[in-house]
Amino acid sequence: MLRNLLLAVFVSLVAGFAAQWAAAAESTPEATVKQAYAATIRSLATTGPRAAPPAWRPPHRDMLMSRSLAALFARDDLYQDESGEMGNIGADPFLNGQDGEVKNLRVVATGKPADGLAFVTASFQSLGKPVKVPFRMILEGGAWRIDDIGTGSDSIREALSQPYECGSFMKKPCTR
Repeated sequence: MLRNLLLAVFVSLVAGFAAQWAAAAESTPEATVKQAYAATIRSLATTGPRAAPPAWRPPHRDMLMSRSLAALFARDDLYQDESGEMGNIGADPFLNGQDGEVKNLRVVATGKPADGLAFVTASFQSLGKPVKVPFRMILEGGAWRIDDIGTGSDSIREALSQPYECGSFMKKPCTR
């Protein structure tokens, strides 16, 4: 009986945490980007096998990103697992670089959301230099989600959409 009670308390705590996280990510486009940077900052602060995952890895990506962008990141992870090689992104898209830090974060909408689409810019200091990262946001399933990071040729969606040399999804096995 005590075991069932402890299990019920644990499940309740986990559900409450997940609900808080999801609610924060849904309220505004800016709130979702702030949640992504909270995950990024936690990831930067931890190292080793117990390091916090970056914002583009589970569990964050499914809560913060559109289904299609999350699927592109998942495909890139699968390629890396199957090939042992680096995927189509060589840097942290939230830092706009391989290494960095997030100091003095400001997240602002660049216009009013319209037709389920919004644009947000994150500005911060990283290693003493100013960094700006643009985000395209979509309203998906009643929640604001990140649908792209960067613009034009610097778009993460564009990079992740490039073909891979091998992979189960490419119908060509990788040899490690």
